[in-house]
Amino acid sequence: MITIIAAAAENNALGKDNDLVWHLPDDFKRFKELTSDHHIIMGRKTFESLPKVLPDRTHIIITRREDYKAVGNCIVVHSLETALKAAQSDPQPFIIGGGEIYRLAIGVADKIELTRVHTTVEADTFFPEIDPKKWELIAKEHHRADDRHKYSFSYLTYLKRK
Repeated sequence: MITIIAAAAENNALGKDNDLVWHLPDDFKRFKELTSDHHIIMGRKTFESLPKVLPDRTHIIITRREDYKAVGNCIVVHSLETALKAAQSDPQPFIIGGGEIYRLAIGVADKIELTRVHTTVEADTFFPEIDPKKWELIAKEHHRADDRHKYSFSYLTYLKRK
């Protein structure tokens, strides 16, 4: 079960200047709960944007740089196909970004865990459109804005249609 996990605004904005454009503590907590003890597959820029190697996860970093090295619990590969092979022992590897990796992965993924942030923001990285002919929304959970969350947001779970 290859799962894409992302947080995107109403205009599919993911981030700007290799950083998120919002701070949603409950979404970070959910990300940790879902991805812990799994392989997380990401592009090099996404990896470099992390504050540290995330505990309890195997990081698979996709890069075109042949000489790229990463310390910690990391595997460096040069294609999505190789990344998925490196994660084959995991029953549910997670694709965690960025935009280019999401575009490559949406065709092979089985599930999308999307946090839809209910705002429109300026960005330079975007999540691909989710085609309702290919994806079925199976769960939705709404969260209101509050003193810890500037924006309201919804957790959306999609499964690929057979």
